Formats: sequence, structure tokens, C-alpha cells
Amino acid sequence: MKIAGIVLGSLLLLVLIVVVIGYMLPQNHSSSRERTYRASADTLFDLITTPSRYPEWRSGVKRVEMLPPSQGRISFRESSGDGDITYVFETVEPGRRVVSRIADTKLAFGGSWTYELTPVADGTRLRITENGEVYNPLFRFLSRFVFGHYASIDKFMADLERWPERPRVP
Repeated sequence: MKIAGIVLGSLLLLVLIVVVIGYMLPQNHSSSRERTYRASADTLFDLITTPSRYPEWRSGVKRVEMLPPSQGRISFRESSGDGDITYVFETVEPGRRVVSRIADTKLAFGGSWTYELTPVADGTRLRITENGEVYNPLFRFLSRFVFGHYASIDKFMADLERWPERPRVP
């Protein structure tokens, strides 16, 4: 019985430490990655701005429901292993730049992704910048030390790399 108490107490202390560290971490973060793809900026732009095609090439995306425009902007709900998340394209500059923001306000996280497309000799350089917000201190700890702030961007870029037309420059 004493061992069970020590184990339980240790687990509670660990959770408390994780939550305290989570409170000490900043709520906001910025992460950025870039890769060059052997595809035109228009081709990549079309993939990024056509959410209905996400289930075809993005791993983990089960379905996408297009929603009525939000203040004239493209809006959609993405269903994946992370649940359902509603997004809106805040900025759309054809072939150059897209800013996508999480529109749900009841999640433990939020923020935006900025996609910047730059033509280069062998295709297009894609830079994705995540300006994230993690509200829950436990999730903030996990996001920083377990999942990593780059995980979602890396997954997106790896999925794009596996896209059937193989757009990435080796």
C-alpha cells in the first residue's frame, strides 16, 4: 500500500511540474521551414488553396467540408486524427502567398500558417511559417517538448513531397 502511495504521489508531482513548466512557457510561438519543389508556384498554390483535395494527398486528413464563406473568405472544416478544426483563408495572393487561420475559438490552440511561394530555377521554394498560440499549459508543455513546434509543418511538407507528381527537387 505504501508503494502505491509513493507511485501515485510521484505521478501527481510529475504532472504538477509539467503544468508549472507549461505556465512558464510563452503562449505564442513562431516556427518556419522551407523546401524547394519541382513544380510551378501556381501548381503548389492550387494544392494549398483547394482544401477539398486535402484528403487525396495529406496523410491524416479524413475529410474536408467546405463551409459558407466567412466575410467573403474561403472557409472549411478539416477532419483528422486531431478532430475537426475550422479554418479560414485570411489572405490569398494568387501564386505567391496564403495565410490560413484556425477559426475555432474553443480549442486548446490556435494561430495561423503563412505559405510563401517563390519561383526559383528548378521550381518553387515554399516557406511555411506557423504563428501558433497554445492556451492550455499542459498542452503547451507537450507542444514544446514532446510534439515540437515544427511537427505539423514537417508533416505537411513531407505529404507534399509524396504528392503523386513528386514535386520536390532532390
